[in-house]
Amino acid sequence: MEARMGNPAFVVPGAMQALQALGRSVHDAGLPAGLLDLVYTRASQINGCGVCLEMHARDMKKNGESDERVWTLAGWRDAPYFTDEERAALALTEAVTRQADHPDAVTDEIWSDAADHFDEKQLGALVLAIASINVWNRLNATTRQVAGAWKP
Repeated sequence: MEARMGNPAFVVPGAMQALQALGRSVHDAGLPAGLLDLVYTRASQINGCGVCLEMHARDMKKNGESDERVWTLAGWRDAPYFTDEERAALALTEAVTRQADHPDAVTDEIWSDAADHFDEKQLGALVLAIASINVWNRLNATTRQVAGAWKP
């Protein structure tokens, strides 16, 4: 496996700094790090981004996630290991990530469920987190970045 080019975030001046600033804003908005790990990993599963899957699954384990939660994340609807808050965030993650697959992908029901669990600042951060991981997934998948190649 070989990447088509360097990651565009590193190639285009200022891009990495902008993406990192967005990431800091999301993390500073008060969402639990474990919830963000779930969101990042689930979107990466949908988008088939090996780089992000490896990175965020490692983060999940490093931050104390159980094997069961890591193993069953793709099937979260049928697994008993996720809270109602996490389920709302994962449903929103899937809807936002798959917008092109469905008209009105982010239904009022999905939005209302998320809004029941998160205040406006947190909900805004959640939407930004989902958008951000989708950007990273698309950069990596398009240029065929190789999982594991980024590790020192």
